[in-house]
Amino acid sequence: MYATQALTHLVPLAEELDKNKVTPGVLGFIVFAALAVGVWLLMKSMNRHMGKVDFEEAPEETDAGAVPEAVGSSKRK
Repeated sequence: MYATQALTHLVPLAEELDKNKVTPGVLGFIVFAALAVGVWLLMKSMNRHMGKVDFEEAPEETDAGAVPEAVGSSKRK
């Protein structure tokens, strides 16, 4: 089948479309897909960084005269 024959079969389909209807089209899909991939990569990176966090809460001191440890002087493993 030639290209001109294929176009003659598609022309009636194109005329049935409503020309007043606005759709996002291919560009809208590409932008949405890019945003979705970006969010997925950010979530993956955040999970990796949160996995590196080693938080140990300082025990509560009941003795009024005790000197609390400095925030930056905690032992690291």
